[in-house]
Amino acid sequence: MKHIAALQAAVTAAEFDREPTAAELDAIEREMPLIVAEVDLLDVQIGLLDRAATVLDERRVRRARKRVLAARRDLTNRAATALTGGAA
Repeated sequence: MKHIAALQAAVTAAEFDREPTAAELDAIEREMPLIVAEVDLLDVQIGLLDRAATVLDERRVRRARKRVLAARRDLTNRAATALTGGAA
């Protein structure tokens, strides 16, 4: 029986065993406000897993969702502006 696991690992290791490029780091930096807003929303939702939501909790969830939507809108608008070359 022929073992190919070592050969396969040698082929696939080079693709994933690297540092992020400058372009990838820039993309992460541009998306950071959205990432932070989504983490905040997730924190609020996790806090509500084991108890009933109060009026204040519902406000927190609503505000966190609004921040996520605003961050998505801003990111989309920035991408659209970059693609079109600016405002008309």
